[in-house]
Order: sequence, then structure tokens, then C-alpha cells
Amino acid sequence: MRLDHSIKNIFVVPGIVVPLSVLHTSWMSGSLARSVLIGFLATSLVACSNYVLNELLDAPFDRLHPKKQSRPAAMGLINTPLAYLQWILMMVAGMALAWSISRPFAYTAAALWIMGCLYNIRPFRTKDRVYLDVLSESVNNPLRMLLGWYMVTSSLVPPASLLLCYWMGGCFLMALKRFSEYREIGDPILAGAYRKSFQSYTEVSLLTSVTFYASAAMLFFGAFIMRYRIELILVFPLIALLMSTYFALAFQPNSAVQNPEKLYREPRLMIEAGLASASMIGLLFINIPILGQIFAPTLPSSFGH
Repeated sequence: MRLDHSIKNIFVVPGIVVPLSVLHTSWMSGSLARSVLIGFLATSLVACSNYVLNELLDAPFDRLHPKKQSRPAAMGLINTPLAYLQWILMMVAGMALAWSISRPFAYTAAALWIMGCLYNIRPFRTKDRVYLDVLSESVNNPLRMLLGWYMVTSSLVPPASLLLCYWMGGCFLMALKRFSEYREIGDPILAGAYRKSFQSYTEVSLLTSVTFYASAAMLFFGAFIMRYRIELILVFPLIALLMSTYFALAFQPNSAVQNPEKLYREPRLMIEAGLASASMIGLLFINIPILGQIFAPTLPSSFGH
């Protein structure tokens, strides 16, 4: 189940906060608290169902990894039929809870589970395909944001720019994870045997893709703030600092970037993430009118005067 990976559900939180800043719904609302509690439980069940499948289908390849070879499935310690039953039952339980929230939430939870199947099951198994491995895995980021969004409301449509930013931001994180894994293994032949997509990657191509994803994420974030919330422009330096710190972590031996559930052990990263998150939440609720004047579009008639 990889319950420790449930920390990734923190990506649901912005999906909750952004619509709340628009709707001005009380944080203490009983119905909201119920939706959030059930929504997180449903999300965790569906995500952990995907991890069970991942554990089973990756076992032959994990035996080739210097650290993952000690996982229970890789060591042959798992009862496979019962594990597949667990995979299905957790999905059914998660979907049952999801339907109790709303239809859009349930559809999104189903999409999260389906993406796990496409990522792991042949003939699709997108995790084996160069670049598509990162793009398909990172779709879970905007899906998690949508899950948070639909915990709050089904009447507002989330901005496409924000979802695209979230997707590209997830790609940035995932591509750095791939880079750190590839670099840690060291031997391209062994890396390619462990993960098929590594047969086509190099350190240079991975870092090149990281640059693309980071640029795209900030492009779409900029589009979002200029259209919806100009105050968030003030948080750009903190986000740039956070991304730079994460980038540097990928070069460390046995980096936490390879195991995101262990990132809490990086105090500098946690401080920067905390400052950036707190600043973003505050700026969603605090209006600074002068920023609208400073960044207002320049009228064509003003040129040359």
C-alpha cells in the first residue's frame, strides 16, 4: 500500500484553497469538513490501490535495482492472488466514498485509478516509454488538484492555466527523480534493464527535459496570476528558490528526490516550501490594488507619448 507515500496527497490542498478564496466558504463548515475528510480517505484508497499494482508488476524489475531489490514483492514474499484482490477492493472502497461526495469527484478519482493502470499494465505501461513515463505519471498532479477542487465545489470550473501549471510542475519533479535514479545507478546498461525508458535517456536529455518542464510550469503559472490573481506575482522569488533547491538535491548521492516521501528530512527544502505555501495562501486572500495598476496592460495609444 505504501502508506508513507500518502504524503503526496498534499497536492490536493491547493485544489481546496483556491476555490475557497473565490467562494469565501467558511473553513469551519461542517459539510466542507466532511467532504474534505471523506475526500482524502477516498483519494488515499485509490492511490494506494495503484501502489499495490505497481508493487506487483514492478517486482521483476525491482530485483535489478540496488535498493528496491529488498522490497517484499521483489523478494517473492507477497501472496500474489491476495494482493490483486487487495488492489481491486481498495479501488472499490475508494470509489464508493468518492460517489458520496459528488459525481465530478468520483469521475476524477476513477481517472486517477485508470492512469495507474495505464502507467503499469501492458500493453500500455507508459512508464516504459521515454518522456511519456514522466508526462503520464505527472497527470496525477492536476488530478489531485481537481479532487481537492471538487471537495469544495462542483459549480466552479478550475482554470486550465492552473491545471497545466500543476501538470508541468509535476513533470519537473518527476524528471528530476528520473535523473537522480539514472545518475545513482551509474551503469546505463543496468539502468536500462531496471527501467526500459532509461534505455533512451541520458543525463543530458533528462536535464534538458527538466528545463522545459520548469519553464512551462512557470509560463502557465504566470498566465494564471495575470488573469486571476496578480498578487501571486510576489511569490515568484520563493518558488524559484524552492525549485532551485530541489534541483540541487537531485545531484546528491542517495537523494531524497528519488523518494519524495522522505523529503521532510530536508530542513532547508521544508522551510522554503513552508514559506512559499504560506505566502501563496495569504496572497490568495489579501488584495493589493497597486499591483493591478503596476501590471495593467499598456494601451497602444500610450506608445510614443
